Amino acid sequence: MSDAELTAALDHLREAASGAGIRATAVDDDAAAFAAGICADDPQAASAWAEAFGRPVASFAETAGRGRASRERPTPVLARLLAAGDSDAAEAYARSLADIASIAATLDDPSIDGINAAGFAASAQLRAVDPSGRLFVPAALAVALNRGMGAPVAVATPTPAEIPTATAPSPGATAAASEAPAPTLAELLAKLDGLVGLTTVKDEVHHQAELLRIDKLRTEHRLKTPDVSRHLVFVGNPGTGKTTVARLVAGIYRAIGILEHGQLVETDRSGLVAGYVGQTALKTADVVKSAVGGVLFIDEAYALATDDFGQEAIATLVKAMEDHRDELVLIVAGYTDEMATFIDSNPGLSSRFRTTIVFPDYTDDELVAIFRSQCADADFTPTDDCVSLLRTMVTSVVRDREFGNARYVRNVFEAAVVRQAWRLRTVEQPTIDQLRTLEAEDLPAPAP
Repeated sequence: MSDAELTAALDHLREAASGAGIRATAVDDDAAAFAAGICADDPQAASAWAEAFGRPVASFAETAGRGRASRERPTPVLARLLAAGDSDAAEAYARSLADIASIAATLDDPSIDGINAAGFAASAQLRAVDPSGRLFVPAALAVALNRGMGAPVAVATPTPAEIPTATAPSPGATAAASEAPAPTLAELLAKLDGLVGLTTVKDEVHHQAELLRIDKLRTEHRLKTPDVSRHLVFVGNPGTGKTTVARLVAGIYRAIGILEHGQLVETDRSGLVAGYVGQTALKTADVVKSAVGGVLFIDEAYALATDDFGQEAIATLVKAMEDHRDELVLIVAGYTDEMATFIDSNPGLSSRFRTTIVFPDYTDDELVAIFRSQCADADFTPTDDCVSLLRTMVTSVVRDREFGNARYVRNVFEAAVVRQAWRLRTVEQPTIDQLRTLEAEDLPAPAP
């Protein structure tokens, strides 16, 4: 890692965030925490991290603790850009975070675990801006592997069509993209039905879609209509498909004609709550504004019911649901018991959230099917021994509230891609079959 590479990456981050009024110091803190989170399991990297980012060595543990969450979700600044609806800035920011991940992977003596962590973190940022894309190990990490391990490595990298870039497309490409028709209701429902598992969830979304379709037709024919709530509560453990289904619901509501645009704006407590009294209402209102015409998805919404700042955000959301009753849909998500407490925290919530959809944990067979699907989408083929070992892993892993379900399988897949690249490091010209095949040895060792 050179000082010039880090300086360039930080400059790109600041530039991407500047249009949203985010200060350079906040961006620098975001990048430092992101890098520390990647190095969190390697205390020996503390000195190199401190020197690279101009921070005290003593602050490494606390900063790494904050940054660890970004291995699985957008960094706080990227979440702000997404909430603001600035897709171009968010894409540019995510791509630069992938560069930061590459730098973090080589702060100390590179290890396969460190590169795994960097791959997870970079992919989490890229998936946040392109959740439907087929994501591989980011190209920047190929550089980390080659430079850090001292040998050529075969790393599958995405094409421009698979991961958005900060480079502006040609005018012709822009026009073609803008003219592409939005998915039809039938196409969206078919995509919903194509998800692995989630039978009861699919049934409930079908029922909700039909109810709203008929309600809209009755309104158009000037018939009396019951007060049908469009807002939804999703409850279940992490990695059970809540965000994926929320995105489909946004499209379904648009296809029915309930919403004009059907965009999904994702946020959580950090995207709604500010540090001073009175600022939270303004911050929440800005997020709501970016979601008008679509769906506002609030993950771990129960965290808002814990203090006065969160209650201020809740009051603003309740008012927004009334002020934009025909333009905005809220979907709130979290653990079952905590979400019940959240709904009870404000009288305006219980009257507006009448439909709760339960997302069950995936079965062993469903987790294996998800792994096979991820492999197929990314043009990999697991061997029978690989699948057999994966089944053993998902059968033996502890299934508590912290188990990641599909997220666990995604992490296993991404780690397998990195380990396959390492296995092929001495093969100068791998065959297509070698590049595609995932062996049992490519799966990461289960946690003790």
